[in-house]
Amino acid sequence: MTDIDSLDRRLERLTDADLARGLDIFRDRLGAAGAAWLQTCVRCGLCAESCHYFLADGETASIPAHKLEQVAAGFRGRFTPLGRLAPALAGARPFDRALARAWVEAAFGRCSACGRCSLNCTTGVNVAAVMRAARATLTELGLIPADLQQVVTTALETGNNMAISREDWLDTLQWIEEETQAAVGDPAARIPVDRQGANILFTVNPREPKFFPLGLQASATVFHAAGEDWTVASEGWDLTNYGLFSGNNAEAGAIARNLLDSMERLGCRTLVIGECGHGFAAARWESAEWLRQRPLFRIISFLELMESYFRQGRLRVDPARVTDRVTLHDPCNTVRQGGVSEPQRAILRRCVTDFVEMTPHGADNFCCGGGGGQLAMAEYRDKRLQAGCIKAEQIRATGARIVAAPCHNCIDQLMELNREYKLGVRIMTVAEIVSDALVLPAAAPGKESHEPAS
Repeated sequence: MTDIDSLDRRLERLTDADLARGLDIFRDRLGAAGAAWLQTCVRCGLCAESCHYFLADGETASIPAHKLEQVAAGFRGRFTPLGRLAPALAGARPFDRALARAWVEAAFGRCSACGRCSLNCTTGVNVAAVMRAARATLTELGLIPADLQQVVTTALETGNNMAISREDWLDTLQWIEEETQAAVGDPAARIPVDRQGANILFTVNPREPKFFPLGLQASATVFHAAGEDWTVASEGWDLTNYGLFSGNNAEAGAIARNLLDSMERLGCRTLVIGECGHGFAAARWESAEWLRQRPLFRIISFLELMESYFRQGRLRVDPARVTDRVTLHDPCNTVRQGGVSEPQRAILRRCVTDFVEMTPHGADNFCCGGGGGQLAMAEYRDKRLQAGCIKAEQIRATGARIVAAPCHNCIDQLMELNREYKLGVRIMTVAEIVSDALVLPAAAPGKESHEPAS
C-alpha cells in the first residue's frame, strides 16, 4: 500500500459532515487575526522569492501566496457572505475532497512552516500560522501523513519519539559518562541523573543517544568545564515535540507536559533545551498556550547558556584548535521564530579562527528544508531534498569545511544535502565545536579532541 493510496482511501471515507467539521476546526484555530490574514494578501509576489520550495522548483503551487489562496478558498466558501453568494467572484470553493487534497499538498507537502515568507510579506500575513491551522484541520480529519503521526504517537506512548527504553537511556548515559571522563582526563566528570534541586535540567533530542552520542558527550564536557550543577532526567528527557508539526495542540501539550513534570519532580531552577529548533520553540513559546499554564521556571536554549558561560569566564578555549573555516546554519525555529540569533555567533567567534556567515543569514536565512516535520514524511523526501538545494548552494558559496547547525532535524537534513549535493563538509553542533576548542587543565598535554558526529 502506497501512501497516496492510503490518502485516497482516507479521503473517500470522509463525509460531508466530516468536511464541515473540519472547516469549523480551521476557523476556531485561525481566530480573528488569522481570518484577516486570509483576506490580506495583495499578491505582490515577494513571498515567491522568499520561499525555498519555489526557488528550487519554480512551480506556481509552491508560491506561498498560492498555498494561502488554496486554504482561503475553502474558508471564504463557508464563512464569508460574498463567498456564499458569488463564489467565483470571491475566489471561494467548497471544502470538498479535492480541496482537502490540495490542502494536504500545500500544508504538508510544500511548506516547512519556516516563516521566511511572512518575514518578507508587505502586509504581514503569517503564512506559517495559517498552514499550521490547516494542518490541525487535516490531522483532525485523519489526513495527516501517517509517518508524521506515528512519531507523535510514539512520543505519547513511550515518553520519547524513538521509543528508547528507560534502561537503554540510562545505559547510554553511563557509557557516555565513562567516555567523557576519559576525554577530559578527569574521573570526577559526571552525567548526573535525577539530581534533586539541580540548577539545570538538560533535555536531549533522542537522536543523540540513539545515533549521535558524541554530541551528548560534547554537552557533558561543556557542563563539566563550566562547573555546572546540572542533571538529566531518567524519564521526561525528550525535548522534541512533533505535535508542533501536526497541529494537534492537545497532543503537543501532552508531550510538553513531560518536561514540566520532570522539572516539578526534580525541583530544578532552569529548563535548558538542547540544540533543537522546534524543541526550543515548543517549550519556550508554545507550551504555555497549549497547557494554559505559565511555567514557574526559566526556559532557555543551550546556546544562551553556553554564551553566558563565556561571559562569566567559566570556559577557556583555544580557537587555534579549530582551524577549518566554519559557517553557521540558522534553524528557523531558533532564530527567525525563536529570537535566539546572537549567542551562537558570539560562541563561534571565540572558538574558531575562521568564521564566515552565509548570505543571507540570521532571521533572513533560508530553511534547510528539514523543518516542519518534513524529515518524518517519507512521501515528500524527493521534494524535501530538491528544496534543500537553496541551502546547499548557500553553504557551498561560503567555502566552509564545517557547518555548525544547532538543531538535530537540521543536522539530519544537512547530512543528506551534504551527500546529495557533494558539499564535502562536516556537520557539527555548536557544543561539539566548543568541546573541540576547550582548554581543560585536567587534559593531558597534546590530547586530541574527539571526532565530531557528522
